[in-house]
Amino acid sequence: MIDRVGLAEFLRRRRESLQPEDIGLPRGQRRRTSGLRREEVAALCHMSTDYYARIERERGPQPSEQMIASIAQGLHLSLDERDHLYRLAGHRPPTRGTDSRHVGPGLLRILDRLADTPAEIVTELGETLRQTPLGVALTGDSTAHTGPARSLGYRWFTDPAARALYAPEDHAFLSRLFTSGLRGVVTLRGPGSRAAHLADLLLARSEEFRTLWETHEVGLRPREVKTFVHPEVGRLELTCQTLLDPEQSHLLLVYTAVPGSESYERLRLLSVLGTQTLH
Repeated sequence: MIDRVGLAEFLRRRRESLQPEDIGLPRGQRRRTSGLRREEVAALCHMSTDYYARIERERGPQPSEQMIASIAQGLHLSLDERDHLYRLAGHRPPTRGTDSRHVGPGLLRILDRLADTPAEIVTELGETLRQTPLGVALTGDSTAHTGPARSLGYRWFTDPAARALYAPEDHAFLSRLFTSGLRGVVTLRGPGSRAAHLADLLLARSEEFRTLWETHEVGLRPREVKTFVHPEVGRLELTCQTLLDPEQSHLLLVYTAVPGSESYERLRLLSVLGTQTLH
């Protein structure tokens, strides 16, 4: 059963405790509000200001689980805070662990400060959960995929268009890398896991994947420098740095170019072009 008073009070407290700089927003000289404004939180949660305001005012229908998930992520809640929010809203909290799509506040705070850098947060199955604007400009909106196609590894073997962004000379290595990585996750998570289901789907759909799977190659590591072939700015050689959230096995991937290099200048051009030319 929903606790409207408790839900409203909790949301107000969390909103007031967040500062604009915590989420990558400029503070501005005329700000008088303690913490974030309702419209700022609503934008972070991908909902209307009116809808969010009604919850804080103890009005409106019971928020759905999807809405609560959006609010928990928008307010940068920890897992304990997220679970508390679900209970206040009258819902059972989602299971924790590697299948969770809730990004921890630590990774989000870092991502929010990388507005001028291509970066993304991905799961152990290569599913993109969040991207910076320049990350979207580099690879397209990778969060828009649904079902098994949320995984880059799955798209790699089932959708030829997924390979267009990567240098042709790297394709063979990347095929081995995705196969090796998935085998490692399947062994770690066991039969019945989402990883095992993904492997079964690929075994049924891709001859290339079946051939590589039979080699039982494990432990292959990504190369530090990744080569992208962008449709607008051309070839980009970017160094990829990785930060792991061990509690949920989420990875923050940050892509940078060597200052003064051709890739650096092309990345600057991409930041100007933004996402306007991307599908």
